[in-house]
Amino acid sequence: MTRQEIEDMNMFKSINPATGNLVAEYPEMSPDTVQDILQQTYQAQQKWRNIPIRERAKMMLKASDLLLANKQQYARMMTDEMGKIALQGIAEIEKCAWVCRFYAEQAEQFLAPEDIETDAHHSFITYNPLGVVLAIMPWNFPFWQVFRFAAPGLMAGNGCLLKHAPNVFGCALMIESLFRQAGFPEHLFRSLLIDIPETTNVLHDPRVAAVTITSSVNAGRAVAAEAGKVLKKCVLELGGSDPFIVLEDADIDKAVEVGIVGRFQNSGQSCIAAKRFIVVDAVYEEFKQKFVAAVSELKMGDPTEDDVYIGPQARIDLRDGLADQVQRTVDAGASVLIGGEVPEGDGAFYPATVLADVKPGMAAWSEELFGPVATLIHVQDEAEAIEVANGTDFGLSGSVWTRDLTRGERIAANQIEAGAAFVNEMSKSDPRMPFGGIRLSGYGRELSIFGIREFVNIHSVWVCRP
Repeated sequence: MTRQEIEDMNMFKSINPATGNLVAEYPEMSPDTVQDILQQTYQAQQKWRNIPIRERAKMMLKASDLLLANKQQYARMMTDEMGKIALQGIAEIEKCAWVCRFYAEQAEQFLAPEDIETDAHHSFITYNPLGVVLAIMPWNFPFWQVFRFAAPGLMAGNGCLLKHAPNVFGCALMIESLFRQAGFPEHLFRSLLIDIPETTNVLHDPRVAAVTITSSVNAGRAVAAEAGKVLKKCVLELGGSDPFIVLEDADIDKAVEVGIVGRFQNSGQSCIAAKRFIVVDAVYEEFKQKFVAAVSELKMGDPTEDDVYIGPQARIDLRDGLADQVQRTVDAGASVLIGGEVPEGDGAFYPATVLADVKPGMAAWSEELFGPVATLIHVQDEAEAIEVANGTDFGLSGSVWTRDLTRGERIAANQIEAGAAFVNEMSKSDPRMPFGGIRLSGYGRELSIFGIREFVNIHSVWVCRP
């Protein structure tokens, strides 16, 4: 490579958001390199699809073991690259190990052929791999987002190409190395260090069978449009503005305790976080006082320290965008109960913030606030709470808090319009349950039996006697 070629190379920079220091630089892969990887992964998948599921499972269990054995190292990379709180990073790695074990143990059953009664001699359905799947993944859960796609994808017999967020390319390369160490074929899972134009080229390549993306609404629209041009299967997991409904018979102390975690874990940077706290009149003042008091106890600072709960936002521009949303909401008439000001000093920090008096038309009402900002919405009763909860363009998940479980189940099952609903629990993902949304939160499902069947060919076989 000539000096001029090196100087012309696009460099991706990973910046520690707590300090502003450079973590690493990664040169963008050339189109020729990308083409080589595409061919290598395609060829690896053609062989992998014929490997028995039980043999795939042995490697997936090894990946689970490696995650647990090296969880401190992996968690530290997340802390360095996107400001993940250290203890939360370890919990994320442990969850990745769980999803690997889950699919290692369940994939054979999930993908078993199913006999169907017809007038044929024998008719049945098989679940065959689609091929190479492109995954476009975000920075907020740099390991979990990848593993919840990769574990079912690999167990189904697919190959995987990861286009991770540029600020967490170190995590991407660690994951690639981990799968190789676990015994998976060398090129079956590869990370692509590329930008948007080359990602589009990869999606259009005939050796890529499908795409999954976890990202913003705009990014999801763009990827879905490109996938539509080439008629490729697409799964979208996009933003959320999840309601957290507190009814008059709720356990307020428990709702506050869990609501704090549901809104502020990962420094508020979660699509499935509780973002709109919709509280009925009878308990609004009590909930507000206790919630704000609990928020005041959350320490912001160095994400490597055990007593810190609010670390930096992943990038300065993201922090500044969040501050702008809050300011626009306040300018429109909302009040700040705590927080709401960008602190002085280095790093992409934003304090735990609670907004009240938020009305329709305000930024905090209609936009996703991707950071440590909770919105309190005062409603009169259950009916208004449900109306407000569903009055959003998003539909990822939601929760309802009540001591009456029959009432809670009715609301969760039939009245919250979202991909998931929880009673007396915060919204969260679990390998045993499907995860995904409706409306602007996307379509398709990850996890559970539904997740592994998203990227397979549901293949009908009809056999008649000669």
